[in-house]
Amino acid sequence: MPTSSAQSDSAAATCADDRSTVAVPNTSAKQDSIDTIHQRSLLWILRLAAGLCFAGWAWVHYYWEGPYGVLLWQDATYDFAESLGVSWDEFVGTGANDGWLQIWLSRITWLYVICTIVCFTAGRTSFRMFERLQVAALLGGCGLLVVLSYAKYLSAQHQLPMFVEHGGQMLAPLALVMAITLGVRHRVTVVTCIVAVVMTFAGHGCYAIDWWPTPSIFYGMTTVALGVEYETAEKLLRVAGVLDFLVCFAIFVPRIRLVAVGWATIWGLLTAAARPVAGMSMTLNYWGADQFLHEAVLRSPHFLLPLFLLVSWWSIETRAIRKACKKLAALFGRHDRLLESRTEGMVATTQV
Repeated sequence: MPTSSAQSDSAAATCADDRSTVAVPNTSAKQDSIDTIHQRSLLWILRLAAGLCFAGWAWVHYYWEGPYGVLLWQDATYDFAESLGVSWDEFVGTGANDGWLQIWLSRITWLYVICTIVCFTAGRTSFRMFERLQVAALLGGCGLLVVLSYAKYLSAQHQLPMFVEHGGQMLAPLALVMAITLGVRHRVTVVTCIVAVVMTFAGHGCYAIDWWPTPSIFYGMTTVALGVEYETAEKLLRVAGVLDFLVCFAIFVPRIRLVAVGWATIWGLLTAAARPVAGMSMTLNYWGADQFLHEAVLRSPHFLLPLFLLVSWWSIETRAIRKACKKLAALFGRHDRLLESRTEGMVATTQV
């Protein structure tokens, strides 16, 4: 009888070991599936950030005109036209899109349209050469946004925050390129997004806190969207400026960075949506969507890049917590098995 009991106990232990061995691959496969879904979600956040930014600026170039006047209407441009043997009127046109310069400026629209499409198709083909062309197109689009931001900086009379706050828009395509070529969790990808968020909020904070003259549109959006007086709007903007700089510093502190990027996501979305909320009206054609909606769309990186960091860092924190819980569970399980074996030994001794 003792021999039979020992054999049954050994068989039960063997079955338990087999079950535990089978469970490990299932758990590992499930974790791999979760990681794959998570990485795809992060990549789509970056695709939306860059793609919507390009789409918004494509509408600006199509409906109005890009802000390149400060770069082109100069004596150097006139000299360049003369060197080509073209008169000034033929070069710039009469205002009816008949000049060489106006025609080519209008064609920039299609460059932004192409970049918009590439944002959602890059990295999804098995053809190596085609993928390289897509990456080159995204880098070219990044260059377009840098030139555009520099033109706005010059038109703002060399106000540095005007260029800095466009950091999110300029770097969104670059972050997408890094994610496609290196990976969404690669350090370079994450650092690119951090720099983009810090630039955006630092530039906005400089204006909101009045270190540079606060644009009148800031006061207008605040008073119209919130229905407050000028004095209240001014105080709210100063508080917002302080919070902008707190985000810039807190994003580098591991213990509070989730709170920082969480607030940055909410605040970036609110400031982007403030443009159409303050400008659109039921009395306008298309409710004014054709004039104001793109203002929110092209600012998508202002809230999607912080969202990328939030989702990325949240998964790291939860993974660390999960590992700690598993270690505690294994520790307590080992302790329970030790107590059980000691109890069984004591019972056996007592019986003898």
